[in-house]
Amino acid sequence: MKLIRDLLDKQAPLFHKGGPLEKLYPIYEANDTLLFTPGEVTKGNTHVRDSLDLKRLMITVVIALVPCLLMALYNTGYQANNAISLGHAAPIEGWRTALYTLLFGSDFTPNFIHNVFHGALWFVPVILTTFVIGGHVEVLFAVLRKHEINEGFLVTGFLFPLTLPPTIPLWEVALGIIFGVVLAKEVFGGTGMNFLNVALTARAFLFFAYPAEISGDKVWIAANMLDGYSGATWLAAAASDGMTGLSAVSWWDAFVGLIPGSMGETSALAALLGALLLSLTGIGSWRIMLGVALGTAATVGLFNAVGSDTNPFFHVPFYWHYVLGGWAFGTVFMATDPVTASFTDKGRWVYGFGIGVMVSLVRVVNPAYPEGMMLAILFMNMFAPFIDYFVVQANIKRRQAGYGRLQAQG
Repeated sequence: MKLIRDLLDKQAPLFHKGGPLEKLYPIYEANDTLLFTPGEVTKGNTHVRDSLDLKRLMITVVIALVPCLLMALYNTGYQANNAISLGHAAPIEGWRTALYTLLFGSDFTPNFIHNVFHGALWFVPVILTTFVIGGHVEVLFAVLRKHEINEGFLVTGFLFPLTLPPTIPLWEVALGIIFGVVLAKEVFGGTGMNFLNVALTARAFLFFAYPAEISGDKVWIAANMLDGYSGATWLAAAASDGMTGLSAVSWWDAFVGLIPGSMGETSALAALLGALLLSLTGIGSWRIMLGVALGTAATVGLFNAVGSDTNPFFHVPFYWHYVLGGWAFGTVFMATDPVTASFTDKGRWVYGFGIGVMVSLVRVVNPAYPEGMMLAILFMNMFAPFIDYFVVQANIKRRQAGYGRLQAQG
């Protein structure tokens, strides 16, 4: 490490003010702070010191995402291999199948090695495209604005691919992340200034611009589905047939995540493991997570009590909503985004509860779009500042009233 430190120090004058590569200083600074802790610290008694800087915060979130990343690899391959081995699908022609068959022949039997390797052939290109394209956009804006490249994109670069189906075209991945980074973050000033979740904004753009590649029943399994066999998610099955549509899958399988869906969103168990780390470190608010769960349970419970003769989704219990679609993933990693969520403790309860209500309304009342989590979080992102404002104003009025009583007594 000393060799790398000395090399960076030797190159530093080229990038500092007055050097020939001054305009590229953000690139130098990004590599320096990625490899080493910044040498500058605050001075004076008026500054608040904390061992958790932005880099450590983002890396902790990435560590919390590891279970979802592993499930993205395994389940993507499992769904494809299982469909092929059962005769419901054929391998998709292309370089992925050519590389797979070079190593394993025509054996698509679902086992751990086959599943992980096959899943990696689909997931890795998506995440590489996200980081290469999105990272260059970050660098471009940093150079133009003459500010440092921070670690804000690190988490976005992992979150966005996890919300996508395995068959998404890579050019759409590139277009989506460009839209998200530029329109949801950079136009508002960069990391920490955005009011919408960047990864969800990118996914929302793809959903409405290219719905055929990100919705329906043909995009969730990385294989050529045969006629008469559907690869629809179990959330879609519940939306169309209620509990009857869920009869072919157990709650436990849905909880573990061995079901079709977005590559990293299927496992509530993986999201729960991430939730424990984020809650223990204080990076993710447990109040928001619990608020979403309570809001969902209350709203879905009301739908269950009212019932419907025409909409079978009214009869699906709340605990099924917890394990279907992107509910768990969105609750843990998207709703708790410290930049776009509420800051006050009371506001977090309201914010989380509102997401729970909204996702239930979108899922149940509008069965044409059974997911709902993406829209619910983006909707509440816009109201988070208002929620915090009213909480702060209520605190000010309460303290003023208390101060008035003390003056009257004195």
